[in-house]
Amino acid sequence: MELSVYAYPTLVYVHLIMFVLWLGADVGVFVLGQHFRKREKWSLDQRIALLTLLVEIDMVPRTAWALMVPLSLSVVDLGGWWDVPHWLTIGAWLVGLFWLALVWDSHWHDQTPRAARNRRIEGWLRWIIGGFYLWLGGQSLVADAPLKPDWLAWKALMFGLIFIAAIMIDVTFKPVGPQLAAVLQQGSSDATEVPLRRTMDRTRIWVWAVYILLIITAFLGNVKPF
Repeated sequence: MELSVYAYPTLVYVHLIMFVLWLGADVGVFVLGQHFRKREKWSLDQRIALLTLLVEIDMVPRTAWALMVPLSLSVVDLGGWWDVPHWLTIGAWLVGLFWLALVWDSHWHDQTPRAARNRRIEGWLRWIIGGFYLWLGGQSLVADAPLKPDWLAWKALMFGLIFIAAIMIDVTFKPVGPQLAAVLQQGSSDATEVPLRRTMDRTRIWVWAVYILLIITAFLGNVKPF
């Protein structure tokens, strides 16, 4: 049997693994964030240790997110759902790997101008890619092209919405940096902890949105209801 026969099922399998890693690790991030909020249960040093673990585990869904972009187009192409132009497939892999490099370089050089620059570039990439998937899904639902099955068009649209929700997680979470610094410098008190808790509560709304959208997207891809 030719190796090409295994290409599509292998990509589907890798795609599934990325979904499991994304959602599974994100749940770990969520649980650690929940415990970080419990200042009555954990000391400040313990909470900082939890936050450190949270940041490390968060690299798993961020990695999966970047790789999902080229994987999704490759699966659609090899599965015969859309004859994706070669330039687009190659471009998706180049962009996905570039995005992945930005993510890890920012992690390794955190709290530096280099990381700040990387994250600005990453931010633009995410908006552009998210916009592409929103267009792809919306265009396909209206014109039955380039994605003909409605379930696949909806899946592309959901993926675009995941981009928006995930971007909003970072936007909403941004004040945590100075707020956490205030806790470390001034100590744990209502004056320093309440604003931090409020920011984390707002962020949780977008986290739940990502979870729901991921589950819907996986349902569409596996059940293919329409």
